[in-house]
Amino acid sequence: MKPRVLGMILAGGQGSRLSPLTIRRSKPSVPFGSKYRIIDFALNNFINSGIFGVYVLTQYKGQSLTEHIQRGWRFGTFLSDYFITVVPAQQYRIEELGPVWYRGTADAVYQNLHLVDNHNADYIAIFSGDHIYKMNIEHMLQSHIDSRADITISAYPMPQSESHQFGVMEVDERWKVTNFVEKIPNAPTIPGHPDLSLTSMGNYIFSRRALEELLETNMAGDEDGFDFGHNVIPRALVDGYNVVAYDFHKNPIPGQDYPNTYWRDVGTLDAYYEANMDLVSINPEFDIYNPEWPLRTSSEYSPPTKFVHESEGRRGQAFNTILAGGVIISGATVRDSVVARSVRIHSYAVVESSVLFDNVEIGRHSHIRRTIIDKDVIVPPGTRIGINLEEDRTRGFTVTENGIVVVPKGYVFN
Repeated sequence: MKPRVLGMILAGGQGSRLSPLTIRRSKPSVPFGSKYRIIDFALNNFINSGIFGVYVLTQYKGQSLTEHIQRGWRFGTFLSDYFITVVPAQQYRIEELGPVWYRGTADAVYQNLHLVDNHNADYIAIFSGDHIYKMNIEHMLQSHIDSRADITISAYPMPQSESHQFGVMEVDERWKVTNFVEKIPNAPTIPGHPDLSLTSMGNYIFSRRALEELLETNMAGDEDGFDFGHNVIPRALVDGYNVVAYDFHKNPIPGQDYPNTYWRDVGTLDAYYEANMDLVSINPEFDIYNPEWPLRTSSEYSPPTKFVHESEGRRGQAFNTILAGGVIISGATVRDSVVARSVRIHSYAVVESSVLFDNVEIGRHSHIRRTIIDKDVIVPPGTRIGINLEEDRTRGFTVTENGIVVVPKGYVFN
């Protein structure tokens, strides 16, 4: 009999380091790659892996995310096990908990354990909703079953010098986890690979009994035991549960011959910008055009993209650029950029290495370079952004450590 698997996506992250993009939306709801939201990649991983029962646990400024899922991620009503349902923070265990706000990743699942019972799940796949990657979760699940694990953690091998930003697992030769530490220098390395550490991707598969036992124990006995990485996983190791690491680099993606090594935690503005730029490179490491691993999102009935004018010095053109529907490039030049729906770029403007969100308008003779412009911004004619960073700071724009300029949603130029 095929096991019953329930998906849970943790999508309540505030994403403060992505501000101002997260002033009015949660991190998983931030637009990405011209037509997607960050949450879409986790949802596609579940659907493409044949897991059709998914709860999305929201919290911080969840309205935009809720509307996105309601518009674009609905199944029919005839199959009760096929659903993608948004679950806002709630006082389900009201006799045990005062505040409505989830106190950590584990508490978010603990407050919704009744959903596991309702689904009668054998296994629960608990995944983060704010990373950019592809993952065949069915392959990870089979590894979990074959190893008779109580918990399987998806693991990303990376240079030890970079691992201090993540939780790191210490494993034996069979990749059974023997220790789990959070964000420390000189983290443990992989046996046989002294320069690599095994970082946690924040994605877990739990056998049902282990999940229920560990959450009940942590929530009842430790006022600070509300996070999977800091509390639940270390407790599981102490209590003798079988915790196994799953090598993400060995995860097979249909239609993809090369190793599956692309995973980006877009937790900062610079990381978010670079992940968008990865899409427009000549040979992108992250392929969004694989028909055997389709990347779905909400449908927007926008008109086709249009290029206007073909005369010397005034030619609508775009190079190494991703364009969504409804874009009009009117006698302007766009290079190495990601352009979302219904953007209008007027004559003689130049847009270089930038990310433009929906409904942005770039005025004539403007020059935009290495800039992220959020939705509904009208850039006046002749405006220069990303050229003089001190001038951009004076306007009140965010300028990152790497010199990326961010214009907030709805900004009005004086």
